[in-house]
Parts: sequence; C-alpha cells; structure tokens
Amino acid sequence: MKAFLKNYRQSPRKVRLVATLIKGKKVATALLELDFLAKKAAGPIKKLINSAVANASANFNIPPEDLYIKSITVNQGTVMKRHIPGAHGRAFPIQKKSSYVLVILDTKPVDKHTNKRMMPMKRMATNKNKSRNSHNS
Repeated sequence: MKAFLKNYRQSPRKVRLVATLIKGKKVATALLELDFLAKKAAGPIKKLINSAVANASANFNIPPEDLYIKSITVNQGTVMKRHIPGAHGRAFPIQKKSSYVLVILDTKPVDKHTNKRMMPMKRMATNKNKSRNSHNS
C-alpha cells in the first residue's frame, strides 16, 4: 500500500522533521499527531496518508485500524533555480527546492503463539558494540 507526493514545494529537510515523527506509528495515531502539529508539511503528509489508506481499503480490502506506517521517505525533487540581485550589479543564485514523499503502509504481523498483532522488532545492540563501549581496566 503506497502513496507518493511529487514536487511538494517545501525543502526536504523541513519535511523530514514531520516524517520522522510518524514513522512506525499506527495510522490513527499518526493522523491525530499531524492534526496538532504546527508545521506546514503536516497538512500535505496527512492528506498523503489518507490517500494510502484509501488505496489499501479499495485495492486490498484492509481496514484502516490494522495499518501502520512501515516507512516514509522524503527525497529531493526538482529544484527551481532563480537569481536575486546583489551589490555592484551581481546576481546571487537561489535554489527553490521541492520534495518527493513516499509513504508505505503495512499490516502488523500476527504472533503465532498468542494470535495477537505485534509491531516489527527493532535491532538490538550486538555484543561486539557493547564490548567496544564498556571500559575494561
């Protein structure tokens, strides 16, 4: 279940701030957080998530309460190059950046033993990293 937003006229750096807040969360929780977020990118990302939910329910018959945001990536889109006048007749370049946002939704996997849905596991620190950080004197 995918949805993408092309050529959104805000810099990717600013849009990534919003995207990292909702990554890995349930769709209902993410939409609620975006309602109260005071960022310009919150509105278009909320609209994009609603589009992905509509794609999931229309194409795969998956109810919205079973979905979570598996990944959301923000890449740089097209760049409009402009110039601003400078001192002594010079021109300074301006880059008006745009963003390309991709949202992928997925259902939570079911645990075979308890028949309950679970979130994907995060990577744990290995013993190699732990021994590097510990101070053995």
